[in-house]
Amino acid sequence: MDRDVAERRVVVGVDGSPSSYAALRWALRYASLVGGVVEAVAVWELPGLYGWSGPAVDMDVDAEQARDRMRQELTDVLGADTADSVRSHLVHGNTTDVLLRAAEGAEALVVGSRGRGGFARALLGSVSQQVSQHATCPVVIVRAEQD
Repeated sequence: MDRDVAERRVVVGVDGSPSSYAALRWALRYASLVGGVVEAVAVWELPGLYGWSGPAVDMDVDAEQARDRMRQELTDVLGADTADSVRSHLVHGNTTDVLLRAAEGAEALVVGSRGRGGFARALLGSVSQQVSQHATCPVVIVRAEQD
């Protein structure tokens, strides 16, 4: 992700969950207030890649198809005109690490309170908890409207 250091960026993690959609909408409102741009970051990783207990997985990921799905999802959530103003990035790696790197020098990192996995009653997911503890910029954690 090439960055203009003078540009005010608001980085938002998106994963298809209701709270990530709420985070995306929050990031857009905030970016408009500070005169910034929104960078939506979706991360994919192979199961078991970072842990010793997971089986080796041979999985082909069609990056172009995944980028198209991400753009469609942004359009569905924001509408076509607004989605076109969002810079989208699909990155392979550990979600927490990728978001922390993407947010270096940003005005804020915005994430949903919980993603699609985990326990439904948990207040924070593992990614939102980790980025809140380790980010070098302000972190905003947004709950979905129905939470």
